[in-house]
Amino acid sequence: MIGVVAATAAGRAAAAALAERWPEEVRLCTGAGPADALREAWRTCEQIVAFLAVGAAVRILAPLLGHKTTDPAVVCVDETLRFAVPVVGGHHGANELARRLADALGCTPVITTASDRRNVTALDGYGADLGFTVADPDMLPRVGAAVLSGDPVRLAADLTWPLPALPPNVRPDADASLTIRITDRLRPASAGELVYHPPSLVVGVGSARGVAADEVDGLIGRALAEAGLAPASVRCLATVDRKADEAGIVAAARRRDLPVLTFPAEELAAEDVPHPSPVVRAAVGTPSVAEAAALRAARSLGRAAELVVTKRKSAGATVAVARLVPKGRLILVGLGPGARDLIAPRAVCALRRASIVVGLDRYLDRIRDLLRPGTRVLASGLGREEERARGAVAHAREGHAVALVGSGDAGIYAMASPALEFAGEDIDVEGVPGITAAVAAAHLLGAPLGHDHAYISLSDLHTPWEVIERRIRAAAEGDFTVCFYNPRSRARDWQLPKALAVLAEHRPPHTPVGVVRNAGRPDQEVTLTTLAEADPRRVDMVTVVLVGSSRSRIVAGRFVTPRGYRWA
Repeated sequence: MIGVVAATAAGRAAAAALAERWPEEVRLCTGAGPADALREAWRTCEQIVAFLAVGAAVRILAPLLGHKTTDPAVVCVDETLRFAVPVVGGHHGANELARRLADALGCTPVITTASDRRNVTALDGYGADLGFTVADPDMLPRVGAAVLSGDPVRLAADLTWPLPALPPNVRPDADASLTIRITDRLRPASAGELVYHPPSLVVGVGSARGVAADEVDGLIGRALAEAGLAPASVRCLATVDRKADEAGIVAAARRRDLPVLTFPAEELAAEDVPHPSPVVRAAVGTPSVAEAAALRAARSLGRAAELVVTKRKSAGATVAVARLVPKGRLILVGLGPGARDLIAPRAVCALRRASIVVGLDRYLDRIRDLLRPGTRVLASGLGREEERARGAVAHAREGHAVALVGSGDAGIYAMASPALEFAGEDIDVEGVPGITAAVAAAHLLGAPLGHDHAYISLSDLHTPWEVIERRIRAAAEGDFTVCFYNPRSRARDWQLPKALAVLAEHRPPHTPVGVVRNAGRPDQEVTLTTLAEADPRRVDMVTVVLVGSSRSRIVAGRFVTPRGYRWA
């Protein structure tokens, strides 16, 4: 929840605007005065927007400060709405909140944290979205300073996680006195190690009816301690579905702030475990609960699992611990038609979140400045789409955070389709929408896609011309506005004239035709003509051709396909 505090009429108006824009997130905090309202927000909200001077906010909040990992994120916005200044918790939400406020209110975010200014991944938020916790937060300033200064820092990880890139001075083979370590094992305190505990462990639990929470909790603690495993790395508890309401298990999970996953007995029975029990099979329908549930849950959360603590027993409970192998991430990113301001903010975040970026060389050249230092860039030339798709999936399968980029939207005549043909359930996949060439061209022309329309590629490299022509005829007979991709190249100069001729059999000669070359780029060219006058010789592979339906027309020099509204 975002608590909003204001002291003046202008501030209250801006606060009301935020509440209207973010109705599910914003709560207006009031009190006897701004100081009381700010203290209330501090007690009850995760983030705070204060329409107050920074000095005033600091004086009020100073006695309340605890630790940056637990304090609310605070952003101050001046009364004229010119600046949004993160004051508390820059890397714990305040910087991002300032950027959101910039979009919502038109102000300028004033980001002062060094890692953000240098476009370097912040260590105090490293892996936070994956559930990482920092064993000793007091090590963050020292190691963070070394990272930003370019000093060598060793990176040691038990498993490969889909993490953002760190600068080149942070690497596994660095000869360094400082180490960033990612492990689910307990480590002795060291002045030279910054330890992150990832959520890689699952505790399987079985019990007799009526087992006490203390017994379950104590057995979990002993099993972890004997194996030298970090409690902070436990992701969840798991058990058979018949134990979903077992009070002792539920209470033990609540004490540790962990969810409980349950599975049917027949699923657990299929797990290969080292200590099956016929007694347990007779009682609950599976020869193992603790070991099988730990393995089953870990496998459902990752791409593989191993049992690291076999069954441990007390009088009324059993526990086992499995370690999951995390899935990598593949993010399919559309860069839009070319202009930097037409790249979606989410796409920029995805690029900065990736450790490996794969794409066509000319597209990657456009966005290299957006990437974090240390990002591995895998560029290749035209005609190597399958290689890029397979390579991106392979790196994600190894556990990395991979962004596969293309122009326009990744799902429209771009890289999403070939990549997803190779991607299995062993990786996580996310798509980031992009502005397509067709949409960019349409807005330059007017509103040609105002009613039903079809996209058709004229490239017969992968689709026989007979199939393409059949689709063109279907679109013509259905009276769709048609957008042609890949309309003409040096080796394919006859397909576009043929396609226009097919449409001309069903459209009047004055049907609008829009020809847009390099939409959204500095050298864009926009031509509005008609079906009778269109000149295919002015078209190439960076051109989009839009042909109207029989109802499309030119209005005040703009290409319009009526939606069909009837005005009173």
